[in-house]
Amino acid sequence: MKRTIHFVSLGCPKNRVDTEVMLGVAERHGYTHASDAQEADVIVINTCGFIDAAKKESVDTILEMAGYKEGRCQKLVVAGCLSQRHPDEMARELPEVDHFLGSSDMLKLGDVLTGGAERMLVGNPADWLIAASHPRRLSTQGASAYVKIAEGCNRTCSFCVIPSLRGKQRSRSVADIEDEVSSLAARGVKEINLVSQDTVAYGRDRDDGCELARLVERVADIQGVRWVRLFYLYPEKLTDPLVELLADHPHVLPYVDMPLQHASDSMLRRMRRGHGGERIRRLVERLRARIDGLTFRTAFIVGHPGESDADFEELCELCAWAEFERIGVFRYSDEETSASHEMAEKVSPLRAANRWRKLMAMGRRIARQKNKSLIGQTLEVLVEGSSDEHEHVLMGRHRGQAPEIDGQVYLTGTEHLERLPRPGELVQVRVTQASDYDLAGEVLAQESDAPTLNRPVRLRILASDGRRVGATERPS
Repeated sequence: MKRTIHFVSLGCPKNRVDTEVMLGVAERHGYTHASDAQEADVIVINTCGFIDAAKKESVDTILEMAGYKEGRCQKLVVAGCLSQRHPDEMARELPEVDHFLGSSDMLKLGDVLTGGAERMLVGNPADWLIAASHPRRLSTQGASAYVKIAEGCNRTCSFCVIPSLRGKQRSRSVADIEDEVSSLAARGVKEINLVSQDTVAYGRDRDDGCELARLVERVADIQGVRWVRLFYLYPEKLTDPLVELLADHPHVLPYVDMPLQHASDSMLRRMRRGHGGERIRRLVERLRARIDGLTFRTAFIVGHPGESDADFEELCELCAWAEFERIGVFRYSDEETSASHEMAEKVSPLRAANRWRKLMAMGRRIARQKNKSLIGQTLEVLVEGSSDEHEHVLMGRHRGQAPEIDGQVYLTGTEHLERLPRPGELVQVRVTQASDYDLAGEVLAQESDAPTLNRPVRLRILASDGRRVGATERPS
């Protein structure tokens, strides 16, 4: 009988990369992925432990998966940030769990699968840095992949506990990232999504001259790569070479993902963000002026200690002025180990919820207006496959839509084509309809040499996301 394993991945795309590595480890040890937990000999949950909502979701998922131990499941493994943050407490309160791995222990899953491993395998969070040589099995659709370029963070944002969960900044070498991207491109991947906790700081911890613009250009020039997208840019001055790439390189998408967190000077100081509202405005003006067709995604926190009505109104004014294409909002979570936990002037949950609703509604109105302005335009769309709504309706994404957080393009007018577009194919689509977050359009042309992709593993992904348009919350 085949040995089977089931994964549940919670949290951010960076966590998802770690889950894909563990899936690769499992396959190297002879395990086959089971999409149904009921059919699995081993179940692995990669947790998120950043805020209370994520911690609750992780614990609820662990308890749900523990129920399968009454059936076929022989081992229940919990990995990731929640294990790293509360190892002793989890070991004590969750006797159902057979093994705990931390945020740096992806490769230790092999020890668990071969037998004889200790129950507690949570190591030093600074030990983990993915490498091109590590096994990995993709779970993303439509010729798209996340590539983690660094681990950890050196920032001291008041609300954030990531440095304690992931360690200090550790950047990969350009050569190692190139090796991974080249391998992905050879397998038919066309969209490379570069992620880290603090992408703009890439290379600063190294002494070999690595910096982000150089890396982006090298990745974008790899044969087979068609789209390069940047995530998690910190709002400090972006270098001119990087802006030039975003504006002019044919394979670097004019897409900026930059969590600004707030607009008020007083709030940005309390958040320890190291910049002010006027600098944010100058940065937005600079990017809008230089990058044609820019899609600007950002995220904000409402309800942070000390946020007054005037502070919040200043945030709303920034959003109305900047007209960000994508706005994600999440409510402040008062984490005991964060610096903001000790701050006075706490904002009531009801007031924070009201602010959240108002800012999300503003973001929705702006997104709807931006989408309607696209009607009649022809866009390049990366086909992902059948939609979640109906298996006979195809969907994809245009350049301004990041995977899984920015909406979809639903494809119509395919009956006149010689064949249906395939996942991973780039097609030309004329937009005919627009909603708050999604588009529909008629396929005008498609690639003559369409790729044939290996079917990705369909992991169970739980990523409720304040950055995801129209959804609930997850921190950025």
